[in-house]
Amino acid sequence: MKYIDVFAGCGGLSLGLHKAGLQGIFAVEKNADAFSTLKFNLIDNSHHFEWPNEIELKNWDINELIKKHRHFLEKIKDEADIVVGGPPCQGFSLAGLRNKDDIRNTLVDSYIEFIDLIEPKFLFFENVYGFTIAFQEKNNVGKEVFSEKLIYELKKRDYSVEARMIDLSEYGIPQKRKRFILFATKSRNANMFFEYLKQNKVPFLEKRNLEISVTVKQAIGDLERKNGEVESIDTKGYMNGTYSRKKSTYQKYMRKDLKNGSIPDSHRFAKHRETTIELFKELMNLSNRSFRITPGMEGAGNLRKRGITPLKPDSICPTLTSIPDDLIHYSEPRIMTVREYARIQSFPDDFYFRGKYTTGGSMRKKDVPRYTQVANAVPPLFAEQVGYAINGFLGAKE
Repeated sequence: MKYIDVFAGCGGLSLGLHKAGLQGIFAVEKNADAFSTLKFNLIDNSHHFEWPNEIELKNWDINELIKKHRHFLEKIKDEADIVVGGPPCQGFSLAGLRNKDDIRNTLVDSYIEFIDLIEPKFLFFENVYGFTIAFQEKNNVGKEVFSEKLIYELKKRDYSVEARMIDLSEYGIPQKRKRFILFATKSRNANMFFEYLKQNKVPFLEKRNLEISVTVKQAIGDLERKNGEVESIDTKGYMNGTYSRKKSTYQKYMRKDLKNGSIPDSHRFAKHRETTIELFKELMNLSNRSFRITPGMEGAGNLRKRGITPLKPDSICPTLTSIPDDLIHYSEPRIMTVREYARIQSFPDDFYFRGKYTTGGSMRKKDVPRYTQVANAVPPLFAEQVGYAINGFLGAKE
């Protein structure tokens, strides 16, 4: 089973499919930092992608790729069984500014054009909940729902299409992360894919000694700052955390392929002002339960951002965003590190991130630093289950 990963990001979806035994042909990702992470882990170290000689091994904008290699893409249509991935979510996301005119929203059209060239037998598409919500228009005229547009276009091309909202916390991911999942096929009823996905969930997790519900502390409890720290190997003047002993089956699974004595990658602690630390302490003590605190709420102090959520050790983490100070660590007055983000997203600890750690201002529309790479990814543990569901779908009798 061979696939092409479009809008691949840092490779979370491809990592899961790789573990499920699917073979990558190549990946399409515009941002250089995100692609460098994918390349390091899935090309340089695991040789997962075949990568045809006709296409330069680099970060590609999908429109540039279509323009330059249209003939080649048409030529490999019989080789690519499935196209996976979905366009960037920032323009659709309810957690952000949500702008219909965000240039990234036009990538849905680019995606459809790519499908027309490849003509894959199957499609797996993932995006945020906001992809299913109409943008508000003046006088309620011309409302556009991008999920409906995509489904309409695929059905016009004779695909059987099934789409559902799935909460990934029900698949062993320690995060309340609802995502629009679409599967399309030209060979049989697409609904069968979701049946295999659901049926395989418990056996998949039990085989790995994992639980369906994973709390924040179960996910990242071995990464607390109090465990100790060393100088960061990639950022002068910063400190990097070290491991404590493994305290949950989830932690054991995330660390199973590390060498003894390893230092956690991308576990660099932020440098907070004293005033920020004191504010975090105040907010952490407001309640025993985890909820979003906004300015003006009783006990919010001098909070100046739109909202922040102090995590609790026995809670499930809310959806990660690309803004790390949306969340406060459950026991230490700080934001989570990139490695802790990665744990919440189910990236194993031997997956290494490249590029700058964070960015701000207008550069948020261009840069894809490590926090953003992690937050935007498809959780690999869920992606692996997707891969097995695809295999089950292919092996099913008509």
